[in-house]
Amino acid sequence: MTTERAPIPKFIGARVRRREDPELITGRARFVADIQLDNVLHLTVWRSPVAHGRVLAVRTEEAEALPGVAAVLTAEDLQDAWVKPLPLLSGAMAGSYEFTRLPKRYPLASGLVRFAGEGVAVVLAEDAAVAADALERIEVELEPLPALTSTGQALEEGAPSIHDRAEGNRAFVWTADSGGVDEAFQRAAATVDLDVRIQRLVPTAMEPRAVLAAPDSGSDGVTLWTTTQIPHQVQGDLAKLLDWPAEQIRVIAPEVGGGFGAKAAVYPEEALAVLLARRFGRPVRWVATRSEDSQATTQGRDQHDRIRLAADREGRLLAADLEVHADLGAWVSRVGAAVTPFTGLMMTGVYDIPAARARAVGVLTNKPPVEPYRGAGRPEAAYLIERAMDALARKLGMDPAELRRRNFVPPERFPYRTAIGIEYDSGNYAAALERALELAGYPELRRLQGERRREGGDLLGIGVACYVEICGFGPWETGGVSVDAEANVVVLSGTSPHGQGHQTTWAQLAAEVLQVPMETIEVKHGDTAVVPQGVGTFGSRSAPVGGSAVFQSAETVRDGARAIAAHLLEASEEDLRLEDGKFFVVGAPQLGVSWKEVAAAAHSEGLPEALRGRLRADTRYEPKGETYPFGTHVCVIEIDRETGQIRILRYLSVDDCGRVINPLIVEGQVHGGAAQGIGQALWEQAPYDEAGNPLAVNLLEYALPRADSLPAFESHRTETPTPLNPLGVKGIGEAATIGSTPAVVNAVADALEVEHVDTPLTAEKIWRLL
Repeated sequence: MTTERAPIPKFIGARVRRREDPELITGRARFVADIQLDNVLHLTVWRSPVAHGRVLAVRTEEAEALPGVAAVLTAEDLQDAWVKPLPLLSGAMAGSYEFTRLPKRYPLASGLVRFAGEGVAVVLAEDAAVAADALERIEVELEPLPALTSTGQALEEGAPSIHDRAEGNRAFVWTADSGGVDEAFQRAAATVDLDVRIQRLVPTAMEPRAVLAAPDSGSDGVTLWTTTQIPHQVQGDLAKLLDWPAEQIRVIAPEVGGGFGAKAAVYPEEALAVLLARRFGRPVRWVATRSEDSQATTQGRDQHDRIRLAADREGRLLAADLEVHADLGAWVSRVGAAVTPFTGLMMTGVYDIPAARARAVGVLTNKPPVEPYRGAGRPEAAYLIERAMDALARKLGMDPAELRRRNFVPPERFPYRTAIGIEYDSGNYAAALERALELAGYPELRRLQGERRREGGDLLGIGVACYVEICGFGPWETGGVSVDAEANVVVLSGTSPHGQGHQTTWAQLAAEVLQVPMETIEVKHGDTAVVPQGVGTFGSRSAPVGGSAVFQSAETVRDGARAIAAHLLEASEEDLRLEDGKFFVVGAPQLGVSWKEVAAAAHSEGLPEALRGRLRADTRYEPKGETYPFGTHVCVIEIDRETGQIRILRYLSVDDCGRVINPLIVEGQVHGGAAQGIGQALWEQAPYDEAGNPLAVNLLEYALPRADSLPAFESHRTETPTPLNPLGVKGIGEAATIGSTPAVVNAVADALEVEHVDTPLTAEKIWRLL
């Protein structure tokens, strides 16, 4: 008689519903603003109403006299607290930098204000209402100065300097050059030259930023709860800023309602709350309003670029040339100088271009600082090359899809080093394109478009965009796995999610390796006291780097458990197999021990010394290189001739992020990314008037895409694993944002039969073109 064994658990690749969601959708999740402490002081910030001005006087007497106000403080009151300025990082994997002396920024402005919304003074009060009233009683005398609101103004000869340390308002110049570009343009049969403006965007996370700092009783330490993607880096950078030992600052990122890169900075409010909590011996809370968040949180994109392509008669690309003027805002933000070069690094996209040259200038203006925003330089690069490819196809009289086919990097060339000097790990770009065209019914769409053009009616446009991006950034990430005496599993991760589903994904990885139910696995992250080391969540690095750390720790624990099981069974480790929570002898499944038996033995006194501690592992995973996800997006649109209104009829994508851990989470990331990319293409913009005043500081003025604005997304995949990490994963968080904007704009330009039109493609803009 034989008994049928239960199926072996299969977690990697399974469509597991997110474990995080029940608490989030029922309101039980705790965000920073939900954390309640006694005796809290409420912090508000007096922010400059002008973009550029000299601070002549700050009068705080009336505010200080208001009952319930604990203190009103200016930069001068706090200047002795700041040992070092807010941190700056820079660096790129190829090319070379020339830096000016970068300006030093402290948490409050002193002497000059440089953008509307910059903090000048703070109020601490017993409740939020009193703090808000006191803020209105602060009088700041400002002498307005000329404001620079575009890179063109800032770079003009004789333009006023925003910072004495930054000559000509240039923070840095980054260049990369393969050589041969000018010669290629001279012999080209066809060239295109596009002048492209990419508008400034507000990241607009669902949860505005917030901080809560509390002094630890009996020590000089402070606990900081903050809406951040990088708790460990906040801890380290605040310790440097204040010259405190890092262990005196515990940073906790509880639930974080979106970040999109903007919460991967270290902000003045975090430093102020930590300092003032210790100084006053009371908790200090700051919660941004939506309008305040739009001014005081870093923004994204904002480039004025020129891209040129050269090709032969058959459409084979010969060279690409790129000039980037990146508007950094008033200050070089934490990683702003490192982000801009990504536009140049990824400028050749999925194409085999033998010669390439890029020059990127970081320009200072009187606007809020720019930090990474979902994709961080790579959406700009994909947009530029894909717009130029469509313009080149139009000039050659060639179908845009055919031009792409002729220029893809072929699969046999991987790993492939681009002309700029970075190495793509793996790819099959043609497979993604062909699948997308087949799913879209591309030939039939072109036939319908021809009919529509002959017969009149609403304009039909078909946009194709191919992309490749760079993910999996190091330098390292931590992941730990341990099993207690009851066989419950704890996973520790240095990544800190803000919507990515790490609670689910890391549990899937551990469950796959250990062959245990996911219900027995707890995932912990986002607390520097629980996970001592980590880098954070940004740049689609979590699965390739953080996931690999968790996976390797789980493998180490599994191997330790196998050794303990072999001891219990008096068998060789090589003869044991783990399936469905049980270690058994190969060929004799009745000779086995369960995880509970192994865990109990591991925590008992009778275990040999050599086998003790084998059910815990901590890995600091260092990736072998970056990963390069890719894909093709297809957008079909219709334009109403009478109103200029654009309707998206179909939107589909074929994305390749390597091995897929959880298809549901991948699809969710694609949907969210596409929504943001479409929003950039059609509606979103953060404009400023000539004086540097923001014209869109709330959701009445800033046009976010809504559910009823968007089509049903058709998400498909190919899988090309990377050889650079043990999971074969590449990253998916930013992919759809990168592929979607050029797909939509290509569709609109196709419908209008024009070379280029800048985003956002509002109905008014399209109506005027028509």
